[in-house]
Amino acid sequence: MQTYKRLYNPKWFREERKEVMFDAIDKISFGTLVSVTAGGLSASHVPMLVDRDGGARGVILGHIARGNLQWRDTLPGSEALAIFVGPHAYISPKWYESSIRKGEVVPTWNYVVVHARGPVRFFTDERRLLGLVTRLTEKFEAGSGSPWRVADAPADYVARELKAVVGFEIGVTSLEGKWKLGQNRPPGDRAGMVAGLRGRGEGDDLDLADEVSRSRER
Repeated sequence: MQTYKRLYNPKWFREERKEVMFDAIDKISFGTLVSVTAGGLSASHVPMLVDRDGGARGVILGHIARGNLQWRDTLPGSEALAIFVGPHAYISPKWYESSIRKGEVVPTWNYVVVHARGPVRFFTDERRLLGLVTRLTEKFEAGSGSPWRVADAPADYVARELKAVVGFEIGVTSLEGKWKLGQNRPPGDRAGMVAGLRGRGEGDDLDLADEVSRSRER
């Protein structure tokens, strides 16, 4: 059976505050569920919720399609890994102050990531699934001026749709956060990184610049 090795996480980048990691999971929401089957590793990409009060260290919740055999193939009693990747971006060495002074710089990729690991259990109870999809819908419709509700659909239709999905929960036993934001570089390089990201302004650049700025303030 495959065993999970801890995330490579040098001390500069390590985030150990549970609430910070849970906040990141809440914000990212979409992640990768990885579990162990007799044939090897299986992965699905799905939105997930974190229940901060569930279990000793929280619970990760989500659902997959019933036709997705990951739920049947996952070894009973085995652990799963939920991976949440936050803002990430290419970092050009030309942004570093060190590039001007010495030229001893190389490109890199900076990012935020959270790994949540623990025993996974799948469930098909209709009432529980209804509660889960209702919570997911309320979360993602919250920004709408006129949010759609599960109750807006006919009850018999919702019941049929619930039969097409299988829920899962991961009782978190290990939570690892990696905020790779150039903390091992001198202040001038990090300031240049923020300026470079804001100037480029593509993809996750602005969100990542905000993360770098916050990490500089700690």
